[in-house]
Amino acid sequence: MSRSADRRYAPGVKDYDLTWILLTFLGLFGVHRFYLGKWITGLIWLLTGGLFLVGYLYDYWTLNDQIETVNDEQRSGRV
Repeated sequence: MSRSADRRYAPGVKDYDLTWILLTFLGLFGVHRFYLGKWITGLIWLLTGGLFLVGYLYDYWTLNDQIETVNDEQRSGRV
């Protein structure tokens, strides 16, 4: 199971562990979104308490895919 996760989520510029820690402890303030370079939604999270907790829960559901997307963009040079 660990091997398939390693293949699916390759390491990149943004660290999975750090992003998960930021979401867990500072997610209501959008710190994990600032770290991923999503400044506009980071500000929205900061001003609305994680988009009234709905966005905070959504990020728990989709965070690995968000990190992978940012890392793919960094690898391909689109950012």
